[in-house]
Amino acid sequence: MPSHLPKAFSKPFLKIFHTLEAILLVGITLSTVVAMFNEFIHVIVERNILLTDILLMFIYLEILAMVQQFVVNGKIPVRYPIYIAIMAIARYITLGMKELDGTFIIWLSLAAFVLAAATVLIRIGHHYWPYETQEDPTKKQADD
Repeated sequence: MPSHLPKAFSKPFLKIFHTLEAILLVGITLSTVVAMFNEFIHVIVERNILLTDILLMFIYLEILAMVQQFVVNGKIPVRYPIYIAIMAIARYITLGMKELDGTFIIWLSLAAFVLAAATVLIRIGHHYWPYETQEDPTKKQADD
């Protein structure tokens, strides 16, 4: 649906918005790379790699994949944040397995299962009901 704002307002606003978006994407990418580097340094200094370290690196990897998807496609599929949430829950359970109450672990596991089921439903939905591609209005005028 096209905007009803005047072009004199929307064009400079969108330019500023896209510039800010690019700056934030670079910031997110650099922050994630620095965090990954720090995690690698931690593993090297400790001379011990734990499952929680690997899961944290997967979270960083998913964040970079989200940034890449946004840069390439201009949007982030909803399943990427869901993957990050599942990994975060798995890491939380792994970190606190000894201190967590059994009931709480079951609730966390149920939350991870619900997120995984949501991802499956989203993928099935995309298969059976794919997004309709919107036509380019300039192309339609050229055909007339």
